[in-house]
Amino acid sequence: MKKILIVGGGSSGWMTAIYLNRYFNQNRSNFEITVLESDDIGILGVGEATVHSIRFFFAAMGLDERELIEETNATYKTGIMFKNWMKPENGQTHEYFHPFEPNDQTDRFDVSTHWMLGERFQSERYDEGVCASSHLIKSHLSPKSKNSRPYSGLVPYGYHIDAVLMARFLRRKATEAGVLHIVDTVTKVKTEKGSVTAVFTDSKMLEADIFIDCTGFKGLLIDQLQAENWESFEDVLPCNRAVAIQVGYTEQTDIKPYTLATALDYGWAWEIDLANRRGTGYVYDGSLLSKEDAERELRAHIGEASKGCTAKHLEMKIGCRKQFWIGNCIAVGLSGGFIEPLESTGLHIINIGAKLLSTHLSSSDLNNNVRLSYNKAMSGVYQDLKQFIVLHYCLTDRDDNAFWRKAQASVNGCPSLGEKLGVWRSKICEYLDLAGGYTTTFTDENYRYVLYGMGHFPSLSLDVDVAELERTRDAHDKKVAEICHQAVPHKDLISEYRK
Repeated sequence: MKKILIVGGGSSGWMTAIYLNRYFNQNRSNFEITVLESDDIGILGVGEATVHSIRFFFAAMGLDERELIEETNATYKTGIMFKNWMKPENGQTHEYFHPFEPNDQTDRFDVSTHWMLGERFQSERYDEGVCASSHLIKSHLSPKSKNSRPYSGLVPYGYHIDAVLMARFLRRKATEAGVLHIVDTVTKVKTEKGSVTAVFTDSKMLEADIFIDCTGFKGLLIDQLQAENWESFEDVLPCNRAVAIQVGYTEQTDIKPYTLATALDYGWAWEIDLANRRGTGYVYDGSLLSKEDAERELRAHIGEASKGCTAKHLEMKIGCRKQFWIGNCIAVGLSGGFIEPLESTGLHIINIGAKLLSTHLSSSDLNNNVRLSYNKAMSGVYQDLKQFIVLHYCLTDRDDNAFWRKAQASVNGCPSLGEKLGVWRSKICEYLDLAGGYTTTFTDENYRYVLYGMGHFPSLSLDVDVAELERTRDAHDKKVAEICHQAVPHKDLISEYRK
């Protein structure tokens, strides 16, 4: 039986361990899987938010959703509210909502075309006219009804989750399922002929056939195998620093079922509501703003609630490996790369990496073609996500300082995106415009929420029946009313889990 050694715990280590163990060892043992982690290295846990596809990971692992939520202080997330990403209009702060919800279907034109032709952009936001999630959050409603089954709801949803507690939860579930666990600190990595042969700790030497590097930005294993193996994205995504502050709740606090991303002077601030506290932070360009000034700006943004709360400063490497799999070593999670947490893609990328790894490890012949396939796929995932995050910045009309002027020009680092934006001035964004990409989490529907939320509308010249437009609108309003009627208040649902 072959051995897999995962070096590093946290979200990446334990998600990878539990997935590979479920895939390879559920009915018959094919691999001995061990996680080696140090008890003195903290988990980064910057964003604590997920995309909706993480539900399918948890469900596939056979995890009980209620138990997961209770043990990780989780809440539900139906999307992200973006504020202040454009200049104020008529004295009002700009905002739009990016939900996980797919667009409504219509008889002839798609719902985006209906919304444009009906000139509804003059009286409502795009998200308000095409999905129910926007209306749920206005009434502080959860994505669930009383009768919703585990991992399903009235609309798609993700979670706000405590990253430290999630890693502990997954560790318990993985070890109960047979994953071996060693607590020790790596002191040396031995390599030979382009592969890792052993890892030394304070007390022992560990050998394996496959080594998985989950050591975060340090890349303790993968960096031993190849120099100059990093592609930086900081030319177009310069936010490489963060300061985080956790604040408490009062009895009057309403626990939001969505993430809040507010643009500040040199980046943006997140607000993520867990069941027991609110996680806040400021992701910013470290070349333009000092740590001290960033903390002051974040505290001013939070207000009185930040008094007496400790700030945690973080440095981030924005980009990805040129090669994720070298020899017998594969980098997963932060060791492989990081896209700033604007769309909460951290756990999503770990999920993709673990799934791809399971299929690529299924043969006894792990030749160079297998490694090339994995590297190509993972590189494509990061490049696709890079483009989507740049979209959020390059559409801004803010020009109040060097950061936002640079943000407008970030599209120049994504030529294919620039071409698409030109096309999308004359037609709606549709599936085939993005087909052939490596990540299916953000499709044409997600692009539309950002494009139209940021005012990048196409100029359409179509003659349409007014009655048809009214029928579409009436059907949408009816659907929204039905969903809102069935939905359980978010705070009530979270309170029930904590009884």
